[in-house]
Amino acid sequence: MAQNQPLKTDDTTRRFILVGNPNVGKSVIFGIFTGRYVTVSNYPGTTVEISRGVVSIQGRRAELIDSPGVNTLVPTSEDERVARDILLSTDVDAVLNVVDAKNLKRGLFVTLQLAEMGLPVVVALNMYDEAGERGIEINPRRLSELIHTHVQPTIATQRWGVDRLKELLPQARIPAIPVSYPPEIERAVRTIEAMLPPDMKARRAIALMLLSGDKTIEPHIQRFLSEKDLEKIKKLARGLDARYSEPVGYIINRERLKTVERIIRECVSVRERRVGGVVGEFLGRYSIHPFWGLFILAVVLFVMYEFVGVVGAGMVADFIEETIFGSYINPWATRVVEALIPFEPIQAFLVGEYGIITMALTYAIAIVLPIVGFFFVFFGILEDSGYLPRLAIMVDRVFKLIGLNGKAVLPMVLGLGCDTMATMTTRILATRKERIIVTLLLALGVPCSAQLGVILGMLGSLSFKATLVWAGVVVGVLFLVALLSSMVITGDTSDFILEIPPIRVPQLSNIALKTLVRVEWYLKEAVPLFILGTMILFFMDRTGLLRLIELYTQPVITGFLELPGKATSAFIVGFLRRDYGAAGLFALQKEGLLEPLQVVVSLVTITLFVPCIANFFMIIKERGLRIAIYMALFIFPFAIVVGGVTNMVLRLLDVSF
Repeated sequence: MAQNQPLKTDDTTRRFILVGNPNVGKSVIFGIFTGRYVTVSNYPGTTVEISRGVVSIQGRRAELIDSPGVNTLVPTSEDERVARDILLSTDVDAVLNVVDAKNLKRGLFVTLQLAEMGLPVVVALNMYDEAGERGIEINPRRLSELIHTHVQPTIATQRWGVDRLKELLPQARIPAIPVSYPPEIERAVRTIEAMLPPDMKARRAIALMLLSGDKTIEPHIQRFLSEKDLEKIKKLARGLDARYSEPVGYIINRERLKTVERIIRECVSVRERRVGGVVGEFLGRYSIHPFWGLFILAVVLFVMYEFVGVVGAGMVADFIEETIFGSYINPWATRVVEALIPFEPIQAFLVGEYGIITMALTYAIAIVLPIVGFFFVFFGILEDSGYLPRLAIMVDRVFKLIGLNGKAVLPMVLGLGCDTMATMTTRILATRKERIIVTLLLALGVPCSAQLGVILGMLGSLSFKATLVWAGVVVGVLFLVALLSSMVITGDTSDFILEIPPIRVPQLSNIALKTLVRVEWYLKEAVPLFILGTMILFFMDRTGLLRLIELYTQPVITGFLELPGKATSAFIVGFLRRDYGAAGLFALQKEGLLEPLQVVVSLVTITLFVPCIANFFMIIKERGLRIAIYMALFIFPFAIVVGGVTNMVLRLLDVSF
């Protein structure tokens, strides 16, 4: 992993530590908080990597440390020992305890141990949406009352709730989670605490570690105790162990788990939302069948095509664009701007061909938003029904042929939401080879939700055959590139283990929440880039640069791809936002400038085109500048070649749509 310049901190810099079980989204939150300002180094005397970054909390600079994933703070592995040592040896202002909402028992077990260390904690209840999908309803307010510290639900991969964590960290409190250990153990704990220095950090937790038989804690306390006192503590622990038929460490953990289970009973309820009868049994069993699973997948894709492409793009988007914007907003805005601003360049900047209102907002709100809104609804139904894990099972057989396994489909499915966030979550893959291959596939041919929505909208006006051709070419190219990559990139693949939830009736509240969160993300992240892209096109048009690019790219765009010259601008802004580029093609189609065959060719090309600029920067952050440049240099000409070959083959076979 690339390492940036070392962080410069001083004694007045606040420090916060991320702690949690493995694979709960800690690294995603760390990436959102710190961005590119990160340094990675091995923890002294180990091979365990520790990430440190700079984050701004309430306007003040702070250091954020991403500790290794732990299941317990009584170490059973080097990762857990390093995480425990960081907590004991670092002056910490607060701990951000990231908990998997659907595995609350495992997460709160660590929270309880943090409480015994006496550390201020804020709990991030991450993967909150996935818990809802499984029928797990958590009352965050009640959980906060029970453990006496702040609890914030989050969906880190969508950035939902993450900003609130920054506000809560300075308000972190030491959790109060009393555990009823047997009287003999409590007396032993108090005896050991009395032998430790009064100013020593986490004395109660250290006493419990010693009684649990944790020998890795001894080097930490040898600096504070004489050999004689250390031997007294060991003798006390041996004597306590002899009183019980079970190991003291087992008894301590059992009481902790009882406490955690009591908390969970008071703040968690589980809904069984299985589809009943023959239908549920059929869908649950046959959705992963080698043959019927493909049939069910085909039905799902067809329904998505009709819902997003025909209803969302064909009916709703047409109405908003042609009636609301075309008949009212744009004409009214044009009259107002021309009446109030006599300066022609400003008029053109706002309401011209490349105007902020007539192009940027029209594309973003009238064309793309209704389409992606419908896609978000459909994707939410797939998530909430429990179908997506079955899709991972289905593709595992195929992915094994290309050096991956079914787990790789998770970031790729997430890529249908946002490739940038999906690239960050490739960290869940176990090997470097898998992470590089999936990053390449995400950048090459996995369309984000906004782009896919527009693509389905364009294909919705054509025959279903057009959709099959587009999907067949893109999937075939992804498979070919992955296969070749698995041969070139050295390394092993990991095993695939995935829990399969039951097929459930999707809940309207869950779907509505997810859709609103994603629409909010789209409005915040995408619309400003639509405006920026339009501004760039405007200045390129005014300076003649756009016409110059069209002139030099004419042999490729109008010759090899046989697309109209105006398609050039769509490919240019596609680097800023993939969906913006697709929206430009959509506008050309509605103007009648793209024939059905040209629509398919242009969509194949822009789907495989260079990743958006945000995704490109994320690739640099995750895989390094050299790999990011290699990927971009490969993807750009490769997309043009595939588009050109698709065009020639379709014309040679005289395919019509």
